[in-house]
Amino acid sequence: MKPTAPHIKNIPSVKEAHAVMGLPSPLHPLITIIDHAATSHYEAAPHEKMMFGLYNISIKKSFKGILKYGKNHYDFDDGTMSFIAPNQVIAVDGDADRNSDGWSLLFHPDLIRQYPLGNAIKNYGFFSYEVHEALHLSDEEEKTIEGIVQQIKKEISSRLDLFSQDVIVSNLELLLSYCNRFYNRQFITRKMANNDLLANFERLLAAHFNNDTITTLPTVATLANALHVSSAYLSDMLRNVTGLNTQQHIHEKLIEKAKALLTTTNASVSEIAYQLGFEHPQSFSKLFKSKTHVTPVLYRNSFN
Repeated sequence: MKPTAPHIKNIPSVKEAHAVMGLPSPLHPLITIIDHAATSHYEAAPHEKMMFGLYNISIKKSFKGILKYGKNHYDFDDGTMSFIAPNQVIAVDGDADRNSDGWSLLFHPDLIRQYPLGNAIKNYGFFSYEVHEALHLSDEEEKTIEGIVQQIKKEISSRLDLFSQDVIVSNLELLLSYCNRFYNRQFITRKMANNDLLANFERLLAAHFNNDTITTLPTVATLANALHVSSAYLSDMLRNVTGLNTQQHIHEKLIEKAKALLTTTNASVSEIAYQLGFEHPQSFSKLFKSKTHVTPVLYRNSFN
């Protein structure tokens, strides 16, 4: 692991998270639920930055001040739920409300490492969303989340036994499944905004492939950056609205352009590959065949 920059406070464990916030030792070494009211005495230094080696799931209410995470910042509303993966730098600017409500569930990756969730957690894209892509819960949804968190809290507070970790991880998995469901609802209820995003995405992708001087392949990251959203959010939104993620959309448009070049020009397959931004013609041919089930040469010959 690379050393942390001097101006960033490294918090690698649940125990150290409690120590930094002046809380008593945690009841469980790998997971904790922190009541924000209990940390009202903690005053972060101006522009203080912290890097937690923990997963962080939070609901913040009545929060004043600005949370910065990645390239963006967010002013939290009631019932706003955020997700932060381990080893991300976060900072709080401004005067945080010392009476803010809500909670943060922090857990170390070791808690789930030996469970299927240890591998599956990478599929929960919202851990890679920017903070302005937070989950906004309805009252009913918030009650559901709170109920699961209370079950986890009860298990943490009980005497640990051979089944404690199994029960905790099962509840974590249930919590994340509900969050997936609620994000899906959010994509639907924000359909107009997502349709605008989809239209801008398609316009951006079309402009790239309509450019006669293409030199590189478009990437998920560059497209997301141009649209001012995270790569994970863009892919999840597209999958929800169209059934295809960002990379699949790129491939669809690329194959469409390749077919046009193969049937309307005399350029060689290698020349077309380079024109589309491939460094190696073999990579282009392999992708083309995987999408059309024929090689570029056979596709061209079928039109002659």
